[in-house]
Amino acid sequence: MALFVRDKSFYKSLITLAIPIALQNFLAFAVNFADNLMIGTLGEYVIAGVYMGNQIHTFLQFFVNGVSNALLILAAMYWGKRDIEPIRKMTAFCLRLITVVGALLAVIAFLFPEMLLGLFTNDANVIAEAKKYLQIVCWSYIFFCISQLLMSAMRAVETVRIGLVISISTLITNVSLNYILIFGKLGLPAMGIRGAAIATLFSRICEAVIMCVYVLHMDKKLQFRVKHVFLHCGSLLAKDLVRYGAPVLGGQVVWAINSLAQSAIIGHMNAEAIASVSVAGMLNSLLFMTVLGLSAALGIITGKTVGAGKIDLMKQYAKTAQILFALIGWFCGIVMFLARDLFLSLYTLEPETIVVAKQFLTVLSVAMVGRCYQATCLSGLVKAGGDTSFVFKNDTIFVFLVVLPSALIAQNLFHAPAWVVYACLMSDQILKCFVAVVKINSFNWIRDLTRKEVPAEEKA
Repeated sequence: MALFVRDKSFYKSLITLAIPIALQNFLAFAVNFADNLMIGTLGEYVIAGVYMGNQIHTFLQFFVNGVSNALLILAAMYWGKRDIEPIRKMTAFCLRLITVVGALLAVIAFLFPEMLLGLFTNDANVIAEAKKYLQIVCWSYIFFCISQLLMSAMRAVETVRIGLVISISTLITNVSLNYILIFGKLGLPAMGIRGAAIATLFSRICEAVIMCVYVLHMDKKLQFRVKHVFLHCGSLLAKDLVRYGAPVLGGQVVWAINSLAQSAIIGHMNAEAIASVSVAGMLNSLLFMTVLGLSAALGIITGKTVGAGKIDLMKQYAKTAQILFALIGWFCGIVMFLARDLFLSLYTLEPETIVVAKQFLTVLSVAMVGRCYQATCLSGLVKAGGDTSFVFKNDTIFVFLVVLPSALIAQNLFHAPAWVVYACLMSDQILKCFVAVVKINSFNWIRDLTRKEVPAEEKA
C-alpha cells in the first residue's frame, strides 16, 4: 500500500473542506486574541478573571462538541448514502437537547457565580473580576448551543462556508464592540471587563441568527425547516445516537473534567501563572487552528467514505493522513518555539509573567508535535470512522492515571516550578502517539454505523 494516496479527489476534498474551517478557526482565534490584547491592558487580574470566567463556557463547549460530533459522525455516514431524513431527525433531537442544557447552565452561572468560580481559584481578586464577566456572558450559552449544533449538521452534508461567514461577522461585531465598550469610545463609559462580556453576548446572538436564517431558509441540501425542529427522532435513530454518541460525549466530559481540573491546579498558583496560561494558549490556538481544520475535513471525508462502503480506499487515506499530520506537527512545534519572544512582545506584562509564559510556550512547542499527530488522527480517522469508544477509553486512562496524578504530585508533593506542573498536564500529547500508531494501522476502527433499512414507522 502506497504511503501517499494517488487519488487526487482526496487532496482536493481535504483542502476544499479544510480551508473554510481553518479560516473560521482563525477568525475565531482573532476574536479571542483581540479580546486578550484589549483586556491585557487592564492588568493581570483582569486577564485571569476573563480566563476563569470562561471556564464555565469551556465546560459547555465540551458538552456541545460531544453532542455535535456524535451527530456529525452518524450524519456524515448517512450523507455518504444520500439518506437525508435520518439526518434531519437526529439534528432536531440534538438541537432540543443542547438548548435545554445551555439554558440551564446559564441560569446556574447567573445565580451562583462565586460558587462556580471558587471551584477553580481561591484568589479573591480574580474571583471578583471573573464574576463581573460571568454574570453577563452566561446568557450567550443558549445562542452558542444553537449555532454550533446547526453548524455541525451543515458540515455533515459538506456545507462549510457558512461557518466562515459567521466567523467574519463575529470578528467585526466582537472586536468593534470590545473596543467601544472596554475603553469607552463613541461617548460611552469605559466598562472594562463587563464591556468584553457584553460584546461576546451580542456576537453570539448574531451568530445564532445568521445560522438559523441560512439553515431554515437558504440551505438546499439538508432542507431543515422550522417544522423539523419538532420531528420525532424515532427509537432506532435515538438508540444509535445514544449507543455511538455516548462514548463521544463521554470523551468530551472527560476532557471537560480534565480542563476544569487543570484550571483548578493552575488557579491555585499565582496570578502570573494564570495570566501566562491564557497568553501561551493564544499562540497554541493560533498554530493548531489550521490543523483542526484539516482534522475536521478528514473526519467528514472519513465518515462519507466509510458510509459509502469504500473500505480499501479508506485505508489508503489513513496512511497518507498520518504522514501529513506528523510532518505538520514538527513544523508547528518548531515555529512555536522560535516565535515565543516575538509573540510575548505583543503583550503588556510584568517581567515575572513573561518568564513564566515563555516557559509554558516551550512546553507547548514540544506537546504540539504529538498533538498534531495523535489528537487529529484519532479524531479524524478512528472516531469518525466508527470506533467511537476507543478515543473515550484512551483519553480516560491518560487523564486520570497519568496527566492529573502527575501534575498534583509535582505541585503538592515536590512543590515543583510552574512549568514542570504544566509539562505534566501536557504529557499525554506525546505519550498517546505510541497508542495512536498501533490503533490506526490496525484498521479495526472502520465501521459503518448506519442502518441498512429503517422500518416504515421510523420514517414517519
